[in-house]
Amino acid sequence: MAKRDTGRAWDRAGGRSGDRAGGRAGAASSLRLGVDRGSPVPLYFQLAQQLEAAIEQGGLAPGSLLGNEIELAGRLGLSRPTVRQAIQSLVDKGLLVRRRGVGTQVVHSKVKRPLELSSLYDDLETAGQRPATRVLRNTVEPAGAAVAAALGVPEGAEVCLVERLRLTHGEPMARLRNHLPPGLLELDTGRLEATGLYRLLREAGITLHSARQCVGARAATAGEGAELTEPAGAPLLTMERTTYDDTGRAVEFGSHVYRASRYSFEFQLLVRP
Repeated sequence: MAKRDTGRAWDRAGGRSGDRAGGRAGAASSLRLGVDRGSPVPLYFQLAQQLEAAIEQGGLAPGSLLGNEIELAGRLGLSRPTVRQAIQSLVDKGLLVRRRGVGTQVVHSKVKRPLELSSLYDDLETAGQRPATRVLRNTVEPAGAAVAAALGVPEGAEVCLVERLRLTHGEPMARLRNHLPPGLLELDTGRLEATGLYRLLREAGITLHSARQCVGARAATAGEGAELTEPAGAPLLTMERTTYDDTGRAVEFGSHVYRASRYSFEFQLLVRP
């Protein structure tokens, strides 16, 4: 007979851990969690939400081991099927992975980016995601029709092109393609790999004021899938943004793709008076 769910809080008390490899064994035992049996929200979902919040807020770092299901059920006073369902929901989201001989391990958190005029680098750093950049191209090329229209330059005029792969915790998250007017700032490859483009613009004395942005989705090409470690045809989020300085001049046009499995945009919607 399954153990009855009692709703007992899971506190900081330790316990045995069957996990032996990679990360901190039973890292979730350092968290204070609990369930509300009077809530209409299912117990497994309450637990899953708290574990997901701990992952997103850094309480459970990538590589951390949760401990086995029997141990977790005993600490929480929940039935094993309830704990298993909570863990499986996070496995399905890609936040946890089950490894034979190791246990249930935190993989990463999904980045939720607010829609505001900020760079991906800054957003990742603020979220404690340890961003890194690999510059794929840093060159000059003739502006195509879309780029020329966005930057307000003649078609065929030379513009700067920077293509980068943005990573977090060593894992690729987005492929970034940016065009900038010539002579705006020095685009040093080493600096581009060390920090974000918006920081370089600000350091050059450019005041970022506003942007026009379009968010969409499409399937990954074979090349994009290889770069982003996703299969060809996997869903990607797309974003095009034209950014303006405080004089109204277009200073960059970005065309980016993000792994939908690792990334989402957050909107705040207001009722129009």
